[in-house]
Amino acid sequence: MLAIILAAGKGTRMRSAVPKVMHKVGGLEMVRHVIAATQAAGIKDCALVVSEGADWAQKLEGAPATHVQDPPLGTAHAVLAARTAVTADHDAVLVLFADNPLMRAETIANVCARVEAGADVVVLAFQAADPAGYGRVLLDENGVAAIREERDASDAERQVTLCNSGIMAIRTGAAFHALDEIGCQNAKGEYYLTDLVAIARAKGLTVAVEEAPADEVLGVNDRAQLAEAEAVFQQRMRAAVLHHATLEAPQTVFFSHDTVLHEDVHVEPHVVFGPGVEVARGARVRAFSHLEGATVGEGASIGPYARLRPGSDIGPKARVGNFV
Repeated sequence: MLAIILAAGKGTRMRSAVPKVMHKVGGLEMVRHVIAATQAAGIKDCALVVSEGADWAQKLEGAPATHVQDPPLGTAHAVLAARTAVTADHDAVLVLFADNPLMRAETIANVCARVEAGADVVVLAFQAADPAGYGRVLLDENGVAAIREERDASDAERQVTLCNSGIMAIRTGAAFHALDEIGCQNAKGEYYLTDLVAIARAKGLTVAVEEAPADEVLGVNDRAQLAEAEAVFQQRMRAAVLHHATLEAPQTVFFSHDTVLHEDVHVEPHVVFGPGVEVARGARVRAFSHLEGATVGEGASIGPYARLRPGSDIGPKARVGNFV
C-alpha cells in the first residue's frame, strides 16, 4: 500500500502565515498526525502532495517525498501528481488528507483490509447528524453506486445521512488507471476524485464502503474546526489515561500527543502537559502545574503551581513545591 497524503490546499480560511497543515493538535502538526497514523497502520510507503513553493514540507523531520501539484485542479489531479510514486510493488493507493488529524490507524487498517478482501475501490464514509453540505454516499446491492454532491442530489438523496469523507483506497491497475478518465465538467474546472466511483462501476469494478465515526474524519479548514479537533483529541487522551491513572477533574487537564502517564499517577485539576513528558508510577502532579520536556520519577510530587521546563529530570520521591 502507498499512502498519498494531499496537502496542497491554500488554507486561506485559517487566516494565518502558518500553512494550514502545520497548525498543531495536541502539540503536533496536523500533517504529522496523518503520517504517524499511516505508519502505525503498517504502511511504510508515503507520498506528500504539496503546492508550488511549499517549503514547509522540507522542514518536516522524516517527511515523505513530496510531489508538487501545480496548478491545483482538484483532488483527482492531486492524486495523479504523485503518480511517479506508484510502483509495481504497490497493490493499492490510499488517499488521505493532511488536515484530518484525528484519523486512527485502526480505521486505515480497516480500509486496507477491504482492498485485500477484493474491493477495487473503497470509500470511507461516516454517518452525519446533519449531512448538509456533504457529498452523499449512495448504495445499492453491489456496493457504492455513486457519490452525489449536495447541489446535484435529489430531494430523496438529500435525506441520506451516509456522507463521503474524501478518503479512498484504490487498487492499482484498472481502478487507478481510471483516474485518467475523470473529466472536469464542473463550475470550478477541477478533477474530482469522487467521480472515480461512477467510472469504476461502469467498468464492472467493485466499489465498497467502510464507515468511521464522524469526529475521526473531521477536516480542519478554519480556527473553529481546529479548536473542535483539539477538543476531540483531548477527550481521547483523557479517556485513555483514565484506564490506569487518576484525573480529579479530567476536563481541566490537557495533554500532548506524546504524554506518558504510568499506573497510579494522580493528576489534580488544571494541569497542562506540554510535549515530551513522562510521569512514572505513583507520582502526583498537583493543581495548576505546567510540565514540558520533563521526566518525573516514581512517587515524586510536583506543585501545586510548579513549572517544569524542558530538560527537567525529577528523581523518585522528589518534591517540587509551590511556584518553582
